[in-house]
Amino acid sequence: MWTTVVPWWEFVVRGVVVYVFLLVFLRLTGKRQTGQFAPFDLVLLLILSNAVQNSMNAGDNSLVGGLISAATLVVCHVLLAQLTFRFARVERLIDGTPQVLVRDGHVDTALMRQELLSTEDLNAALRAGGCLHLHEVERATIETNGQITVVLQRRHSAG
Repeated sequence: MWTTVVPWWEFVVRGVVVYVFLLVFLRLTGKRQTGQFAPFDLVLLLILSNAVQNSMNAGDNSLVGGLISAATLVVCHVLLAQLTFRFARVERLIDGTPQVLVRDGHVDTALMRQELLSTEDLNAALRAGGCLHLHEVERATIETNGQITVVLQRRHSAG
């Protein structure tokens, strides 16, 4: 329980490598993966966590090894949060930038393909934003967290 099979520093190195790998992997798969979890996205995350477990613990199932791995992941997360808070360039690299999906009722289909968003995903977001018709949309933006925000065109009041 208290004795590890590998040196403590190996847990740290393995934890950092896995953290960076998963961060890059999830960043490259698009915003949809983090903002709109479908059941298969959740299954993927659960399987990923199981798949990388052995690469992090090197077959060591000791309590100390698990605590070192967990602490390493938390420290990586805190450091990344600090870096993204302090440096806008790092934040853009890690989180990406918001992108306009719909402008004045016109859909950017290339961006939808890039972000792996279906027409139904977009329509659901538009309905959630109070829009029934595409021509009502001034702008729909996919945010860095994967959520889609909708700004409706202003309605001209008579009078």
